[in-house]
Amino acid sequence: MNFKLLENFEINDYILLLSTILITHVAYYYYSYFTRINPLPGPFPFPFIGNLPQIYWLFNGDSRKFYNYCYEKYGDIHEIYSTYSNFANVRSIVLCRSDYLENFLSEKSTHWMRLPNCKGPEELGIEGKGVVFNTNFKSWIRNRHFFSQAILSPKFANEAIHWTNVLFIELESYWDKLFFKEEIIKENKNILNISQWFNHYSTDLIIKLLTGERSYLMTTYFNTFIDEKPDNPSEIIEDSVKLVQALNKHITGYSIFYIISPFLRHYIPFFKNKADDILQNMGFLNQVMSTIIKRRRKEIEDIPLNEPLPHDMLTSMIIKNTFRDVNYIEAGEVARSMTETEIRFSLLEGILGGNYKNANMFSFIIYYILKNPDVKKKMIEEIDKIFQGDKIRPITKDDFYNLNYCEAIVKEVARIIPIMRSFARCIDKTDEIAGYKWPADTLFRINIDAIHYNKNYWEEPDKFNPDRWMVEGFESKKYSFIMFGGGLRLCPGRKLAMIELIFACVELLVEIKPRN
Repeated sequence: MNFKLLENFEINDYILLLSTILITHVAYYYYSYFTRINPLPGPFPFPFIGNLPQIYWLFNGDSRKFYNYCYEKYGDIHEIYSTYSNFANVRSIVLCRSDYLENFLSEKSTHWMRLPNCKGPEELGIEGKGVVFNTNFKSWIRNRHFFSQAILSPKFANEAIHWTNVLFIELESYWDKLFFKEEIIKENKNILNISQWFNHYSTDLIIKLLTGERSYLMTTYFNTFIDEKPDNPSEIIEDSVKLVQALNKHITGYSIFYIISPFLRHYIPFFKNKADDILQNMGFLNQVMSTIIKRRRKEIEDIPLNEPLPHDMLTSMIIKNTFRDVNYIEAGEVARSMTETEIRFSLLEGILGGNYKNANMFSFIIYYILKNPDVKKKMIEEIDKIFQGDKIRPITKDDFYNLNYCEAIVKEVARIIPIMRSFARCIDKTDEIAGYKWPADTLFRINIDAIHYNKNYWEEPDKFNPDRWMVEGFESKKYSFIMFGGGLRLCPGRKLAMIELIFACVELLVEIKPRN
């Protein structure tokens, strides 16, 4: 019946119908906007696209400048609107003061969701899986428990320290051949791109620690400078390159399933092609992870019961709550072993989260060390005091706990340039936050930049000053330093990240002592 009515429509009738629908939607949108609960100051939003025009027209797409502008103009608590999957656009309450964060970052916090439920994760095949974007609390808490147990164990930390040393020695061997020979230095033949090298080093390290298998990104990058035939089999190197290319594609493209509506992803060719490409890429990553898991299961089966197993995260997850687990207690469903799907997504998230953030952070650390000669001098003095001029011996766990000034440098860089400028939390039940009562499904965004540069929390916040962390009795104001999140979502890989960053800085300064 309805379709028969449309058969008699002329082009003007369709235009009138679409115009009526559009006007009705806009009218309803602004009615909802002007009658919203707890109205706060913020940039005026547009239907369908929220505050995207301000971000791109005023700040050329630089979201950091947009957030800083909103903080300076609208204060410690304000609102912004952004596109989000099956919603036209979503209101986000931006919090810029540490005392507003108790409900999110305290140990008693019950707010664990990162984002509201939407159709994107279901299409991507990650709904109810892993930790990062999982909105099923039972599944999330279980996966996080397994992930944390595997990555925070003392044996895993020892493994991390061992492979940090081994892989940096390999990295140094490449640098010796390419950059540190006398004739190369005189000719200024090759330029050392520390950022690129550390990105490959970090990827090789994370993949080794999490899967127990070697990738050869440093080797691949080294081979681009030489004409010699590589020592490693070409198929192994090719597999490493394909895996990292797929990881890069995923991390730069998955957001289409969160910020673009299902209608656009399904029916508009440009967005559909992008979404289909990411889905195909996700299938490849799942296949690679499954192959690695099956290979490791077979290796574990072949290791006699009286011999120790490797201490990588994959092995720990496979044997968890099985007879190979030294802490195994048979207790029904509560203590069941992990499924392949659970393991696969934990591996994938660990590789994605552990590599890219550290690689970027390391570049900033080196930049600030070299731009501040007094800081570099103090760091080298601490290193010399601990190592007594011995460049050969590996770095140990005791060294890690004694490198206090190196740790202070890492923390200060994380304060000045946080890898995450902001992060989101969604409440799944009514709560009072920042003096307002908010309904369930309200989305909040914590502006880390605003907190890290607040003069009420930090003396001379714009100044790079690692010495602030060395003052006896110094402790940052509660929730004023957010390097690894907090609350239920406190980063489980925080210790691994600090080991990798501190050790890499020490190795670099000991071996190279780069000029300012």
